[in-house]
Amino acid sequence: MTEVPSMHYLLSFLKYLLCLMTFFICWQPFNWHHPGISHSKRKLLQSLMGPYGPLSVSYNGKTCILFKAKRLAIRYRNHTFIDLTERVFNPNSPVDTKGSICTKEKATLSLKFGDVEDLRGLVIRLQMSNTFYEAAGQNWFTLDSVHIHYNWTQEATFNASEVYAPATSSYHCQHVSSLHKYDTLLVPSSHTDTSANWHITFTDFQIQAFNVQSDKFASASDCATFLTPAILMGLVTSLILLLVLAYALHMVVHLKHIDRYEEHKATVYFPRSPEAELPDKNSLVLLKVLLLFSTGREKKERELHSEMERKKRGYF
Repeated sequence: MTEVPSMHYLLSFLKYLLCLMTFFICWQPFNWHHPGISHSKRKLLQSLMGPYGPLSVSYNGKTCILFKAKRLAIRYRNHTFIDLTERVFNPNSPVDTKGSICTKEKATLSLKFGDVEDLRGLVIRLQMSNTFYEAAGQNWFTLDSVHIHYNWTQEATFNASEVYAPATSSYHCQHVSSLHKYDTLLVPSSHTDTSANWHITFTDFQIQAFNVQSDKFASASDCATFLTPAILMGLVTSLILLLVLAYALHMVVHLKHIDRYEEHKATVYFPRSPEAELPDKNSLVLLKVLLLFSTGREKKERELHSEMERKKRGYF
C-alpha cells in the first residue's frame, strides 16, 4: 500500500497531541511534589503564597465561627480590586472581630478593617442563620447576606440565598462572588442602593458558624457541580481526540478499500468494428499504383539489359 502524505501528517499530528496531553497531565503532580524542592523551601513558598490557617472567632469564651479564604478582594465601581487577605488572616496583623455574635439560631461574622486606602471605617459582615427543615429532618445553616459598611454611614448589601450546608458541616466553594463569571452567588439586594457599585469575591471560601467542636472545620459540603471547568476541558479534549482517531481510522479503511479495488480491476477491452479492420479504399488505389509503377520499371530494366547484351555480341 502506497503511503499517502496527508495520512503521514495526520499521524504525526496525533502523536504530537498525545505527547502534549501527557505532558500537561503529568506536569501538575510533579510540580506539586518535585523531589528537588526541600521541605523548608516548600514551607517558604507556602508562607509567601498562602493560604493561612482559618480565622477562629470566639464568643463568650467559646469558638463559634471558623472562616477561611485564599483571597478576599473588594472593588468599588471601576477602581482596582483591594486585596484584604493579609489583613484578615495574617497573625501579625489580625482583623478586629469583636463585633461578631453567635447564638443557636443566628451568627454574625464581623471583620473591622478601619481605614483602607480611600475607604474610611471599612467593615464587612456576614449574616448567617441556623434553621430546622422538616423535609430534610435536620438543621441547615445559610449565609443570608454580606454587608459592606464604609465611610461610616454608607452600606452595600448582597443576598446569598444559594450558600447553605447542613448545620453539622462546613460550607466550601471555590468562588463566592458578586461577579457573573463566578456564578454570582452574591446578588446585590437592590439596584437603587450602592451595592450595585460594589464587587466582592471570596476565593477558596470555607466557613462554619454552628456546631464548631474545635479549631478544625467539620466535613465540608461543597458547592462544586459535576461539570467544573477542569472536567469540561477534559471532556472537550477527549472529544477532539476521539474525532481525530475516528478520522484516522476512516482514512486507513478507505485506503485499504482502494487497494483492494485496484487488485481486482479487470482489463478494459474496446471492441473494433469489422469496417475498421478493412483497409481504406484510398490505400488500395495507392497500393495498385505502386505495383504498376514497379512492374513497368522492371519491364524497362529487362529491355535495357537485353539491348546491352545484343550490342556486346555484335548483332547491330
